[in-house]
Amino acid sequence: MKVNSEDVSSAELALSLIRDGSAVATADGNSTAGPLSSKVINAWKMLPKDVRDALVSFEKSAAQLKSFESSATFATTSSSSDDDKTETTETIVEENQGEGTKTILKPLERAPHNVFSFSKTLTHEKTQVDKTPGALVTTKTTVVSSTRGWRNVFNLPVSYDVNVIPHGTLLDPMNLQLLEATGIHPEGYNRRFAVLDAAINDLYGDKIQNYFKVNGIELTTCILKGGEADKRSAAVDILLDAFCAYKLRRREPFLAIGGGVLLDIAGMGACLYRRGVPFVRVPTTLLAIVDASVGVKNGVDYCCNATGETYKNRVGSFYAPSSCLLDPAFISTQCERNICNGFGEIVKLALVRSIDLFELLETHGAALVKSKFAPDSATLKEVGSRIIDLSIQIMLEELGPNLWEKKLERCVDYGHTFSKLLEMVPGVDIMHGEAVNVDGFFCCILSYQRAYITMDTVKRVFACMKSLNLPTNSPYLQSELAWQSCKDAVEHRHGEQRIPLITDIGESICVSDITPDELDRALELMKDFKH
Repeated sequence: MKVNSEDVSSAELALSLIRDGSAVATADGNSTAGPLSSKVINAWKMLPKDVRDALVSFEKSAAQLKSFESSATFATTSSSSDDDKTETTETIVEENQGEGTKTILKPLERAPHNVFSFSKTLTHEKTQVDKTPGALVTTKTTVVSSTRGWRNVFNLPVSYDVNVIPHGTLLDPMNLQLLEATGIHPEGYNRRFAVLDAAINDLYGDKIQNYFKVNGIELTTCILKGGEADKRSAAVDILLDAFCAYKLRRREPFLAIGGGVLLDIAGMGACLYRRGVPFVRVPTTLLAIVDASVGVKNGVDYCCNATGETYKNRVGSFYAPSSCLLDPAFISTQCERNICNGFGEIVKLALVRSIDLFELLETHGAALVKSKFAPDSATLKEVGSRIIDLSIQIMLEELGPNLWEKKLERCVDYGHTFSKLLEMVPGVDIMHGEAVNVDGFFCCILSYQRAYITMDTVKRVFACMKSLNLPTNSPYLQSELAWQSCKDAVEHRHGEQRIPLITDIGESICVSDITPDELDRALELMKDFKH
């Protein structure tokens, strides 16, 4: 049927009246409401019935969708009959009364779980008070603004295994766990890369090279010093240069074998190179086994040109390893002080989370220091494994649900408030675990002053720490450093101190109201102990 232009215009008029709500045309051409002329109705009737049906359906649907967008807070569904499948798309409405925002999100067809278009309105009130001769006049103005755009949502998948290797077998060429951790490669790709702590290279370098040689692999190594003074961006640059020279592939895991400093440097290098390459952690110290190897943090100390100061771990990232391989046999080559240093982090975990772990330290800690975790007896072997296992499990339980530290009240920050500045004092001779322990005992005194714990508990903690040859005080822990540490905590923990204190052995809370006077009284009380 031929329809002239005048008739089409009339039909469009009819539809416009439907949109405005002035009239609703039915499929048979009748008008249910509104002043439609006979000319408009005749033009409408000239359209084929299937066209009229489609137009009416479309206009009704559009009106309903417009109404929905203004009020709905739940999902809508649409169906497709192309293959008799029903697809569901969700329109998400977010309202924030505090901020006065309302956001409507619609998923895009090609990426419905990740990319959304949005329209957002922001409503806020402005209040102005004017003083007149007779009274105060308050004027409230409601301001509404709108914007549109897109939102990209992506949940980063994080999964890594912390593998406990049978004592002393990691570098046995017959044990392929180390080789397999470096990934699956095309046939004929017979090379690997490892960054080694200089001390580990001296002790195990030949054995590590032999492991790969026996398995037909050429190993390229980068050797870095693993002292706290070496934890700088220059070390990361050396590692990145080595990656470039080796031509490390984007999906090729490299090995990081060493203590906590080396693992932090390696993690930062892995995060930066090609915007992220996989790496395998192999901790070789007690401290690294229970601390640095477990989480996803890495970084270096930063020397600031603007302030002239050095800040501990100020530059870094959250970047997970592809896996961790723990062989406690490495501990046997550590000196006694380094082993005691590792116990500083273990005592911390016991104080905030586990009376069972604390009692194991009380009973067997000193013997484990002397034995260096060697399996000299069945009892010590079992206890040593239990202490390491408990420590790692507690750390993972605390870090796992909060990997990116969105929650800043963290019990594992115990011992990490005053120790940061203590470690950065120029020329100070103190290791990380030692500084954490000094901080931890000082916090015990703060807990006692607040009546969270008794003096008997303080003395029990003190006795355990001394049995492990851990320092409990430092001449550098003075009033100024203590208060500056609290101010630094406020900056680092987003506006509040959030300092963990124990309320009993194995239990803790975070507080944010410690005062300079409270710190000074605690420092005086510290003098009563024979450190």
